[in-house]
Amino acid sequence: MAASFLSSLTFRFALLSNLYFVKRRGGACYINYIRSRRPSFKIRNISLFPQSRPQRLSFSSSAIAQAGSIRSLDREELVVLGIETSCDDTAAAVVRGNGEILGQIVSSQADLLSRYGGVAPKMAEEAHSLVIDQVVQQALDASNLTGEDLSAVAVTIGPGLSLCLRVGVTKARRVAGRFNLPIIGVHHMEAHALVARLVDSDLQFPFLALLISGGHNLLILARDVGHYVQLGTTIDDAIGEAYDKTARWLGLNISKGGGPALEELAREGDSDSVKFKIPMRQYKDCNFSYAGLKTQVRLAIESRSACVDNNPISSASFQDRKSRADIAASFQRVAVLHLEERCERAIQWAKEMEPSINCLVVSGGVASNQYIRSRLSYVVERKRIRLVCPPPKLCTDNGVMVAWTGIEHFLLGRFDQPPPAREPEDYVYDIRPRWPLGEEYLHGKSEARSLKRARIHPSLTSIIKSSSQQKN
Repeated sequence: MAASFLSSLTFRFALLSNLYFVKRRGGACYINYIRSRRPSFKIRNISLFPQSRPQRLSFSSSAIAQAGSIRSLDREELVVLGIETSCDDTAAAVVRGNGEILGQIVSSQADLLSRYGGVAPKMAEEAHSLVIDQVVQQALDASNLTGEDLSAVAVTIGPGLSLCLRVGVTKARRVAGRFNLPIIGVHHMEAHALVARLVDSDLQFPFLALLISGGHNLLILARDVGHYVQLGTTIDDAIGEAYDKTARWLGLNISKGGGPALEELAREGDSDSVKFKIPMRQYKDCNFSYAGLKTQVRLAIESRSACVDNNPISSASFQDRKSRADIAASFQRVAVLHLEERCERAIQWAKEMEPSINCLVVSGGVASNQYIRSRLSYVVERKRIRLVCPPPKLCTDNGVMVAWTGIEHFLLGRFDQPPPAREPEDYVYDIRPRWPLGEEYLHGKSEARSLKRARIHPSLTSIIKSSSQQKN
């Protein structure tokens, strides 16, 4: 049977280590090389009708349209709907070009986080799907507008959970297709950085930004909209992940987030009681690491018997609660000291590249932490620059930041043409779960394997640079 199958196809063979790759016209199949030298066939992605494959819809540089193809709009006239579903919050907002927030809605999945101890991608996707239509409609209702009043739709296309991103992108394209609106694909972390320009009209480029959340730690030099230099990132876990895990291990109620719960408990503790080591002090760069600190915390909890399974802090004795509070305070002190040291070095690097820098933006969900804000205020005071932090409701994931970032790009002519009113269900959307924001600074590069795996898509900055060169 195998011989008959082989004779019916046109093959090109290539031997790659221990794998035979077999290719034919119209598709491909893989032949696994095994010790008996009898190939076993595993067919993948073979289509008998290649022309029927779904079209790939792209927000890439090749799809960026010229601003002149859409009627010219002043800032006052521009009204953008922003949709955000990159992780566990379903959010939508309507924002005017001058920064006026007309309406915003956020639907949280905090109950799921508390129940399962973290984000379960499939359940998060289902939760997004259940509420996305309602959230978008409520945002429009709150702004007293309809889809016909919109100028464009902006939507997060990455980074994030692919299942969750797809829900938002699908909804955005349906709205844009129905009302013949241009669509803007937004980078989630850029949105966290640029929302500071909405709340602070004096914030001009260039500026330095520290973006901290459950999945990201980024230090970037923002030179312009879409043009960033990455000075540092996490090589393993982000600070938000460390906060959440520590809160869970300490038996805290994380229904409103592990970070806020831990910050509250830490106020009761002695931050010098547990001698945790500050991560990566031996490396003179701006990268972050919280995996080792998490291990230190876990060992401290076990050594003190501060928390056991099925023993929430609400039922802890006075002494047990005090012990947990000491661990929380000590963890927070060291976690934030790590941020402080990296920020000081990043400010120095940024000033070497852009001497006019006079501002540090701190944004992302973890930037709502008041202890972090107070500690970083001392850093900027020593460095003689100012600190800009969006209000907490604009630090966590929200539709306002997506809409505003869409506005910034739209005014520069970066958007996709309106999608068709009806799209086949098998269309493949260009979502980018792992998508770097900027180009790495030479001194900030890391050889961590996790970072190599993460670079699936070209960075936003490189895409925009490539697009600009093609236009010229």
